[in-house]
Amino acid sequence: MKRTTPEFPDPEKREWDVIVIGTGMGGAVLGYALAKQGKSVLFVEKGKSHLNQNISLKGDFAEHFFLQMENSQLTHKQILERTGRWNDEIEDVSDAQSHSIVPFIGSGTGGSTALYGMALERFSPCDFVPKQNYPDAKESTLPEQWPVSFDELKPYYVAAEKLFRVRGTGDPLKENEPFDHLLPLPPITPVAQELYDFFCDKGLHPYRLPLACEFVSGCECCQSYLCDKDCKNDSARICLKPAIDDFGAQLIDECEVLKLESARNKVSEVICVHHDRLLSLRGKIVVLAAGALETPKILLNSVSPAWPYGLANESNMVGRNLMRHYIDLYAIIPKAKERFLTNFKEIALNDYYVFKEHKFGTVQSFGAMPPPSIITGDMEKKLRSGALFFMSSLFKIVKPAAEFFISKLFSQRVILATIMEDLPYKDNLLTLSEKTDNIGRRRLLLRYQIKRYEHLRIKAFREEISRLLKPYSFILIKQAENNERIAHACGTCRFGLNPKDSVLNRNNRAHGINNLYVVDSSFFPSSGGTNPALTIAANALRVADHLKDQ
Repeated sequence: MKRTTPEFPDPEKREWDVIVIGTGMGGAVLGYALAKQGKSVLFVEKGKSHLNQNISLKGDFAEHFFLQMENSQLTHKQILERTGRWNDEIEDVSDAQSHSIVPFIGSGTGGSTALYGMALERFSPCDFVPKQNYPDAKESTLPEQWPVSFDELKPYYVAAEKLFRVRGTGDPLKENEPFDHLLPLPPITPVAQELYDFFCDKGLHPYRLPLACEFVSGCECCQSYLCDKDCKNDSARICLKPAIDDFGAQLIDECEVLKLESARNKVSEVICVHHDRLLSLRGKIVVLAAGALETPKILLNSVSPAWPYGLANESNMVGRNLMRHYIDLYAIIPKAKERFLTNFKEIALNDYYVFKEHKFGTVQSFGAMPPPSIITGDMEKKLRSGALFFMSSLFKIVKPAAEFFISKLFSQRVILATIMEDLPYKDNLLTLSEKTDNIGRRRLLLRYQIKRYEHLRIKAFREEISRLLKPYSFILIKQAENNERIAHACGTCRFGLNPKDSVLNRNNRAHGINNLYVVDSSFFPSSGGTNPALTIAANALRVADHLKDQ
């Protein structure tokens, strides 16, 4: 590649105080906090910028634009880029027959927060002593405890909730935690109120789900696509844009980091490609926040004589211990005649977080189902890659009828989601495939297999929720076994106290490297049983405090 420079003031001509790779919840929050402290910050984002750009496609799913623009010059990959979606293929070898998948996660300014449903939930104190919750999980690599405690993170949870203008009510099962600062929500809808009262009558403890949303007129919650009404409080709106506009940070978008050059204990250069131009960037501190899939890929590509197995990989833990949550959906027919179904995520309950002899996770509103075209697209992919591949051509004929049926089926149902903690295992991993993309870069290879212990937990949780929902009529939409539903990926560069079984120390600095930090969900040593975004943000604020005097 020819080495040149981008179209704005040359970022190669200076040494930055901090280079932040990725602008999702971890990277944008940390970069904002450090820029606010007066440090020079450069954000490097692989995807497109959606800040003040007319090229972005907002207000609907990429799949809608596929149909709308089928006669345009835009490819599906370009539409995914403009809708803030990841568009790289991953080789999934979890089953006997390998196949390629494109995970439904974010790429571009804001990362996956640009697509998220805005639920910002705290982990529970029991999440910080994970091994105690699963004494029979002999194969898992669960640690006894996180390197930081819940009490240490609690003030940062509060700070993150204030920063993202979270609206909601406190979980009644968390009586000793401060929630008075949460902003008010719009009135609850009749259907959500029906379920809220139903759960109360069962002796459970529902509450209004905390959301990072402004609820402007016409708000549709915009889960899984870019907000066109400027009311989603994602990391780009809340942190990245103010860091640039108010505190002098800079952003290079459409810039892919290929590797980090380093000596034994210091990263010297960030090597990346920007519009076919090779760049070499220098920073006193380098922060990886590219997501739990991309961050280990960068480290594994950063091979050198000092780090023959990949940067920060002396423990052989980079890419291992992948977790992604087990998420199922329950489509319920409410009893109310006037249903007023909405896209909003309104209620949650944590009575099943720790339940009898089990630790499961949270139950919460899911919002609207994705378009039928996504559901039928998944069905078609499974047919093409499975034993019934010969049926895929027939399915194309009945696909319009299937989409009509699915639309009718879910039009009068309210959706609840269960988010269940999955445990870390050393052989659930991401590594580099021998296969390359069209310009010679090695693809990611994914292996994630659900162990028998985990299958039993999934089955037990489903049985409990099915008992809870009686006598409602509902459909269980099983997603826990689906590797393409990997939006909550975490754990691939875990932090810990022992360099032999972790990648990062308690302050998220890579063991043995003085200036390299990781602040996306890669650092999780366990996945918890609820949405990870708030914990990522709170920890990023904690690490920013640590770096204040560095």
